[in-house]
Amino acid sequence: MLTRNVTLLGLSQILALTGTTIVIFTGPIIGTELAPIPTLATLSNAILVVGVALFTIPASMIMRRFGRRFGFVSSAAMASVGAIGAAYAISQQNFALFCAMMILIGGNNAFVQQYRFAAAESVPSGQVGRAVSIVLLAGVIGGFLGPEIARQTKDLLPYGEYTGSFVALALIYFLVILTLAFLPSIRAKDDRYLGAERPLAAILAQPRYIVAVFSGVVAYGVMSLLMTATPISMHTLHGHSLQSTAWVIQSHVIAMFLPSLITGSLITRIGVPRVMGLGILAMFACVGLDLAGTQLMNYWVALVLLGVGWNFLFVGGTVLLTQSYYPPERFKAQGFNDFTVFGVQALASLSAGVLVFSTSWGVINLITLPLLLMVLVAVFLVSRQPAPQPAQDTRTAI
Repeated sequence: MLTRNVTLLGLSQILALTGTTIVIFTGPIIGTELAPIPTLATLSNAILVVGVALFTIPASMIMRRFGRRFGFVSSAAMASVGAIGAAYAISQQNFALFCAMMILIGGNNAFVQQYRFAAAESVPSGQVGRAVSIVLLAGVIGGFLGPEIARQTKDLLPYGEYTGSFVALALIYFLVILTLAFLPSIRAKDDRYLGAERPLAAILAQPRYIVAVFSGVVAYGVMSLLMTATPISMHTLHGHSLQSTAWVIQSHVIAMFLPSLITGSLITRIGVPRVMGLGILAMFACVGLDLAGTQLMNYWVALVLLGVGWNFLFVGGTVLLTQSYYPPERFKAQGFNDFTVFGVQALASLSAGVLVFSTSWGVINLITLPLLLMVLVAVFLVSRQPAPQPAQDTRTAI
C-alpha cells in the first residue's frame, strides 16, 4: 500500500518530468533558430544538465536546514521563473538568456532527483526499493506528456514559436508547488541514532557507499553518453530518418522508467546486487548490438536495453546508498552522491557530440566497456560482504 508521501512525490515526479521533457524536446529546435552557429543548437540541453550538477550540493544543504517540503516547493518556484524567463528570451530572440534560464530549470531537477530519497525515507527499510521504483515509474507518464504539451501549445501565444510551451511549463511547475504543499514536513527522527554523526570522509570510505556512488556514475555516464550520441550517429552519420530516430529515443526513455513496475519487487526477491548485475549485463548487451551494426533495429534494441540497464543499476545503487548512512548523515551523503553522479552526466552529455565526430560510433561504445566491467566487479565484491543492519527507519520522515 502506498503511503501518502510516496503518492504525492509520484504525482510531483510526473509533473516535473513532463517539464523536463518539454525542455529537452524543444531546446534543440529553439537553438537551431536562435543560436549564432549551428553547433550550439544543443547548448541549452547541455546547460540544463550542468544546472543539475551545480545545484546538487546546495539542494542538500537547503533541505537539511529547512526540510524537504521547503526545498521542493522553492525549487519548483525557481523553475517556474526560469520557464517564464525562457519564454521571454524566445520572444526577444535572445539565445544567451534562453540558455541562462536552463540553469534555473536544471537547478530544480537537482531537487527533483531527491524525490527518490524522500520516498525512501517515507517507508520501512524493507520497502525502499519499491518506493524508489514507484517515484521513478512516474517518469513514463512525463515522457509522454511533455512532447505532446509542447506541440499543442507552441503556437498558443503570438510572441514566437514555443513561447506558449514555456508559459505552459511555468504552469506545470506551479502545479508541482500546489501538490507538494500537502507533503508533510516531518523531519527524520535523527535521535533514533544515538551515535555521533560521522564526518563525510568516514562515510565515503565505506565500500558499500563507494560502490553505490560508482554505480550511479556508470549508470548515468554510460546512458547519457550513448543516448546523446545516438541521434547524431543515427540521423547525421548513418542516414536514418528523424522519425525513426525520435522513435528510438522515445522507446529508450520509456525503457528507462517502465521497468520500475518490477524493479522494487525484484530487489525484494533476489536482492540488490543481483538486480544491479542484471542492469550491467543489459548495458553490455546494448554495447554489443551497437558494435554489431548500424541498422535501425540495432539502435532500437540497444537503446531499449540501455534504458532497462540504467533502471536496474540506478535503482539498485540508490537502495545500496541508503544502507550506508544514518539519518543525521543523509543530506551530506546524498548530496555528495548526486553531485558526483550528475557532474559525470554533464560531462558525458557535453562530450558526446565531440567524441562522435572526432572518433566514431564504435569507439564511443568501446569506451564504456572498461567502466561496465569495473562496476560489475565492484558489485560482485560488495555482494560478498555481510548484509548491513538497516541504517535508518524513517517511515513518514521527510
